[in-house]
Amino acid sequence: MTRIVSTHSYRGGTGKSNITANLAANLVMMGKRVAIIDTDIQSPGIHVLFGLDPQRFRFTLNDYLWGHCQIEETAVDVTSSLVTEATRLPQNAGRVFLVPSSVKAGEITRILKDGYDVNALNDGFRDISERLQLDYLLIDTHPGMNEETLLSIAISDCLLLVLRPDHQDYQGTAVTLDVARRLDVPQLLLVVNKALPAFDFQELSGRIMSTYRTPVGAVLPLTLDIVRLGSGGLFTMLYPDHPFSASIRSLAEQI
Repeated sequence: MTRIVSTHSYRGGTGKSNITANLAANLVMMGKRVAIIDTDIQSPGIHVLFGLDPQRFRFTLNDYLWGHCQIEETAVDVTSSLVTEATRLPQNAGRVFLVPSSVKAGEITRILKDGYDVNALNDGFRDISERLQLDYLLIDTHPGMNEETLLSIAISDCLLLVLRPDHQDYQGTAVTLDVARRLDVPQLLLVVNKALPAFDFQELSGRIMSTYRTPVGAVLPLTLDIVRLGSGGLFTMLYPDHPFSASIRSLAEQI
């Protein structure tokens, strides 16, 4: 049975797409079949991390939601993008598929203006899980709260809530956690991202866990190496020995 994991943040800029993509890569290294659905339809971008040219997309999530194709026709096999000079895929590696959203201005405007059938999105989650025989379906959500986000949270087996050590993020995370608990999400994990290296990570993790009464899956460092990469690839595949990569591997094991 497919395990559904949603990655969400109350505010933008937390790094949730980067975490989702690298988490998927590590699950593949563990032999899992994984798909990522970019449901951040208003501002899609996770395809950049896999080096995909949006001009070459045959179909996107938008096409599926408008009834132009089947959900599996939108899936692009991006497993080859995991291979780098630093990382080779093991013989028992799984596969990773990406369902991108359209980056065309007209199609984004249409979604914002006319909306779409949220029930179709729910059907798509189920159908792609069955047809691609997935172990994990990762949903990269839009920040904040809307109908699509609530659906993604409600059907999740695990919700990763990404926050920065920032007071605005703290407040927004409390709201999202309250919603997730009301929706009875089985597993909730907080992921603290962009923590300054000078911080005591163990103290920060303990304080946040105590405040929210929710386990902290990882505290990820703010590092110039990630800034320099600029979404130009999958960090954990390029720098497998980095502390950030070790924390992502630990997070993959926890889910």
